[in-house]
Amino acid sequence: MPESRTAPRETAAGPRTPAPLRWVWLAAWPVTAVFVLSNAATPLYVLWQREIGFSKGTLTVVFACYIVGLLGSLLVSGVVSDRLGRKPVLLPALGLALAACVIFATASGVAALIVARLFTGIAVGAVVSAGMAAVTDVAGPHRKRLAALLASCAMVFGAGLGPLLAGVLSETLPGPTVTVFVVETALLATAVLAVLRMPVRRPAAPARGSWLRVPGVPPGNGRQLTLGIAVFAPGLTATSFVLSLGPSLLSGLLGTTSRIVAGSMAFVMFLTATGVQFAVRKLPRHTVLAAGAAGTTLGMLALVTAVHTSSVPVLIAAALLAGAGQGLGQLGGLSLLNHSVPAERLAEANAALNVGGYVPAGLLPVSAGYLSDAVGLTAGTTVFAAVLTGLAVAGGLVVLATGRQDHGPVR
Repeated sequence: MPESRTAPRETAAGPRTPAPLRWVWLAAWPVTAVFVLSNAATPLYVLWQREIGFSKGTLTVVFACYIVGLLGSLLVSGVVSDRLGRKPVLLPALGLALAACVIFATASGVAALIVARLFTGIAVGAVVSAGMAAVTDVAGPHRKRLAALLASCAMVFGAGLGPLLAGVLSETLPGPTVTVFVVETALLATAVLAVLRMPVRRPAAPARGSWLRVPGVPPGNGRQLTLGIAVFAPGLTATSFVLSLGPSLLSGLLGTTSRIVAGSMAFVMFLTATGVQFAVRKLPRHTVLAAGAAGTTLGMLALVTAVHTSSVPVLIAAALLAGAGQGLGQLGGLSLLNHSVPAERLAEANAALNVGGYVPAGLLPVSAGYLSDAVGLTAGTTVFAAVLTGLAVAGGLVVLATGRQDHGPVR
């Protein structure tokens, strides 16, 4: 059989021959499949709220349990992946994702939703560290630019596809809170097959130190990590707000609880995050990060305008700008790390970037949810947007002040 039709053999140092291009794309599929699950529940929360009965504050707590699981996973998965390899982290993560599907499909109370979201967060933490590093490993040193682009786009495309699938399937087929997780189980099964066959190398010289620690980067790479977090964190927080409270905003503005509408808004937000990364892939990293900070800032200004004018088109524009802000910040941050961090520390570096992004993405939307319960959705959203605008502007200033040394194109 021709070699291009099979996965390259592995050695302790890596594949004997460069992996065919199709394997670089296939290596990104587990990231997409798990991120489909990460947001598949978004359009269903309104339905669960009606059937189970819980407040907006409780809703954001359920959402935040995902962040807790993700952050806990990031404390371990990056280090373990760099020491034991990508597969020993990815396969258990996919197993937890499959378990989350079963729990979601049979959930009858808030506790089940919390456990399912926790399992989902753990799985996502593994794929954003080990999974995204696996894409870089398979791509090899001469395709780092492609690896950063595919890994980042796999994340945001999956994050957008999940709510769209959930919205459409739950409105058109029986079992609105079951069908989507049956479909997602099938997607995850194909991801397991991809990981089993993936030509990823085993660590040749794993790093030493504690297995459980706050992930970081090697000495000399702190500036790149700071720049990435400065833009990625506000963008991710903006999209997290749209995911958690977007359906409630749509319900208030449109008077509709259509899960297709809520899922579609999330999908176009992440579709924008995907498309904008392809559009800027040849621009300097400094420019990409500055544009990400600007996108998040404009998105928050549009969000305030939308809730005060009850304008659905402006709300959609806010979601699109938030998506662009996350996509650009994520691509710029990943590119900086791919370009400067050695392979034996890359999964941990990816974990560090995501810890910096997901901490505010968990805390601020939860605070906005409880504030909205107390003072109303319009006032709570306005305060949230003001705080995040300040963070996005600060991130942009950090990029302008220190990022000019990274003039190279995204790669």
